[in-house]
Amino acid sequence: MRTKPLFLILLSLFFVSCTQESQNSLSRSLQNWTGTNGVLDVYAGEKLVHRFINIDKLSTAYGTNDSEMRPYRYGYGIDDINFNYQKDPGEQKVYFEFSDYSTSYIFYERNINKKNQTNKTE
Repeated sequence: MRTKPLFLILLSLFFVSCTQESQNSLSRSLQNWTGTNGVLDVYAGEKLVHRFINIDKLSTAYGTNDSEMRPYRYGYGIDDINFNYQKDPGEQKVYFEFSDYSTSYIFYERNINKKNQTNKTE
């Protein structure tokens, strides 16, 4: 019975002693582990040219030998060919990567209650 309060105290001390950067990294790790419903939109100028849906995380590439960050990100997601935020027949989960320097992109989480989702246009 006394282990629970002791555990909470130790956990609190751990977070207080961590730097903000370490706390942010831990938070991202937990979020990546639990997954998200991420969407990646890739643009050419102002035009949407590619969309990936159902992404659980984006990862930054690191060098094998030098452990330095590489200037690109990668992940796995559904190739949403018709930009409708749904997995349709023929759309499959794919690996993708993109450059931090030359790619215009927006990564966001899409939270939609599927029971209330409609295809009406206004």
